[in-house]
Amino acid sequence: MDKNVGERIRAFREKQNLTLADLSGRTGLDETFLAAVESKDSYPSLGPLVKIARALGVRLGTFLDDHVSRDPLIVRLAERTPEMAMHADGGKAPSHTYYSLGRGKTDRHMEPFFIEMNPEDAADVTLSTHEGEEFIVVVSGQVELVYGREATVLSAGDSLYYNSVVPHSIRAAGGAKASIYAVLYFPE
Repeated sequence: MDKNVGERIRAFREKQNLTLADLSGRTGLDETFLAAVESKDSYPSLGPLVKIARALGVRLGTFLDDHVSRDPLIVRLAERTPEMAMHADGGKAPSHTYYSLGRGKTDRHMEPFFIEMNPEDAADVTLSTHEGEEFIVVVSGQVELVYGREATVLSAGDSLYYNSVVPHSIRAAGGAKASIYAVLYFPE
């Protein structure tokens, strides 16, 4: 991959002749935060990325795409590479590492990911909210879903499907690493 996610966001912003202040006005996100997103390749949650994508008039996956493929798109396990690492506030190791399973399919309507999660302090968890839906299957370990005011722990083989407009977060539970498959849908 030639550019990281932050560089791609900056390129789309500059292509539209938008300043950071313009993007801040469109997203409701602080200019300082947006500057950090563009200069670093780590993010606190998908919520801000969704807001940035919408403000720029692109799909979230546009920030990950670097080539166009033919159908069907096949992603071999050995070919997966980390696309983004999201850090809990102040965290040294990434809390979530995302592997795009749809990168290269430019006409997609869903964002499929394999996600590895490291344990994090519950105090660092930030709830996210965005339009759309999410479907998740736990592959290994345990994960905790906070959905509104409810918290639920799921184990390997369990799945969940929810409306992502409700404030939510998902993290490794039980002090151990976990991994999931997640498919996110963002309406046009």
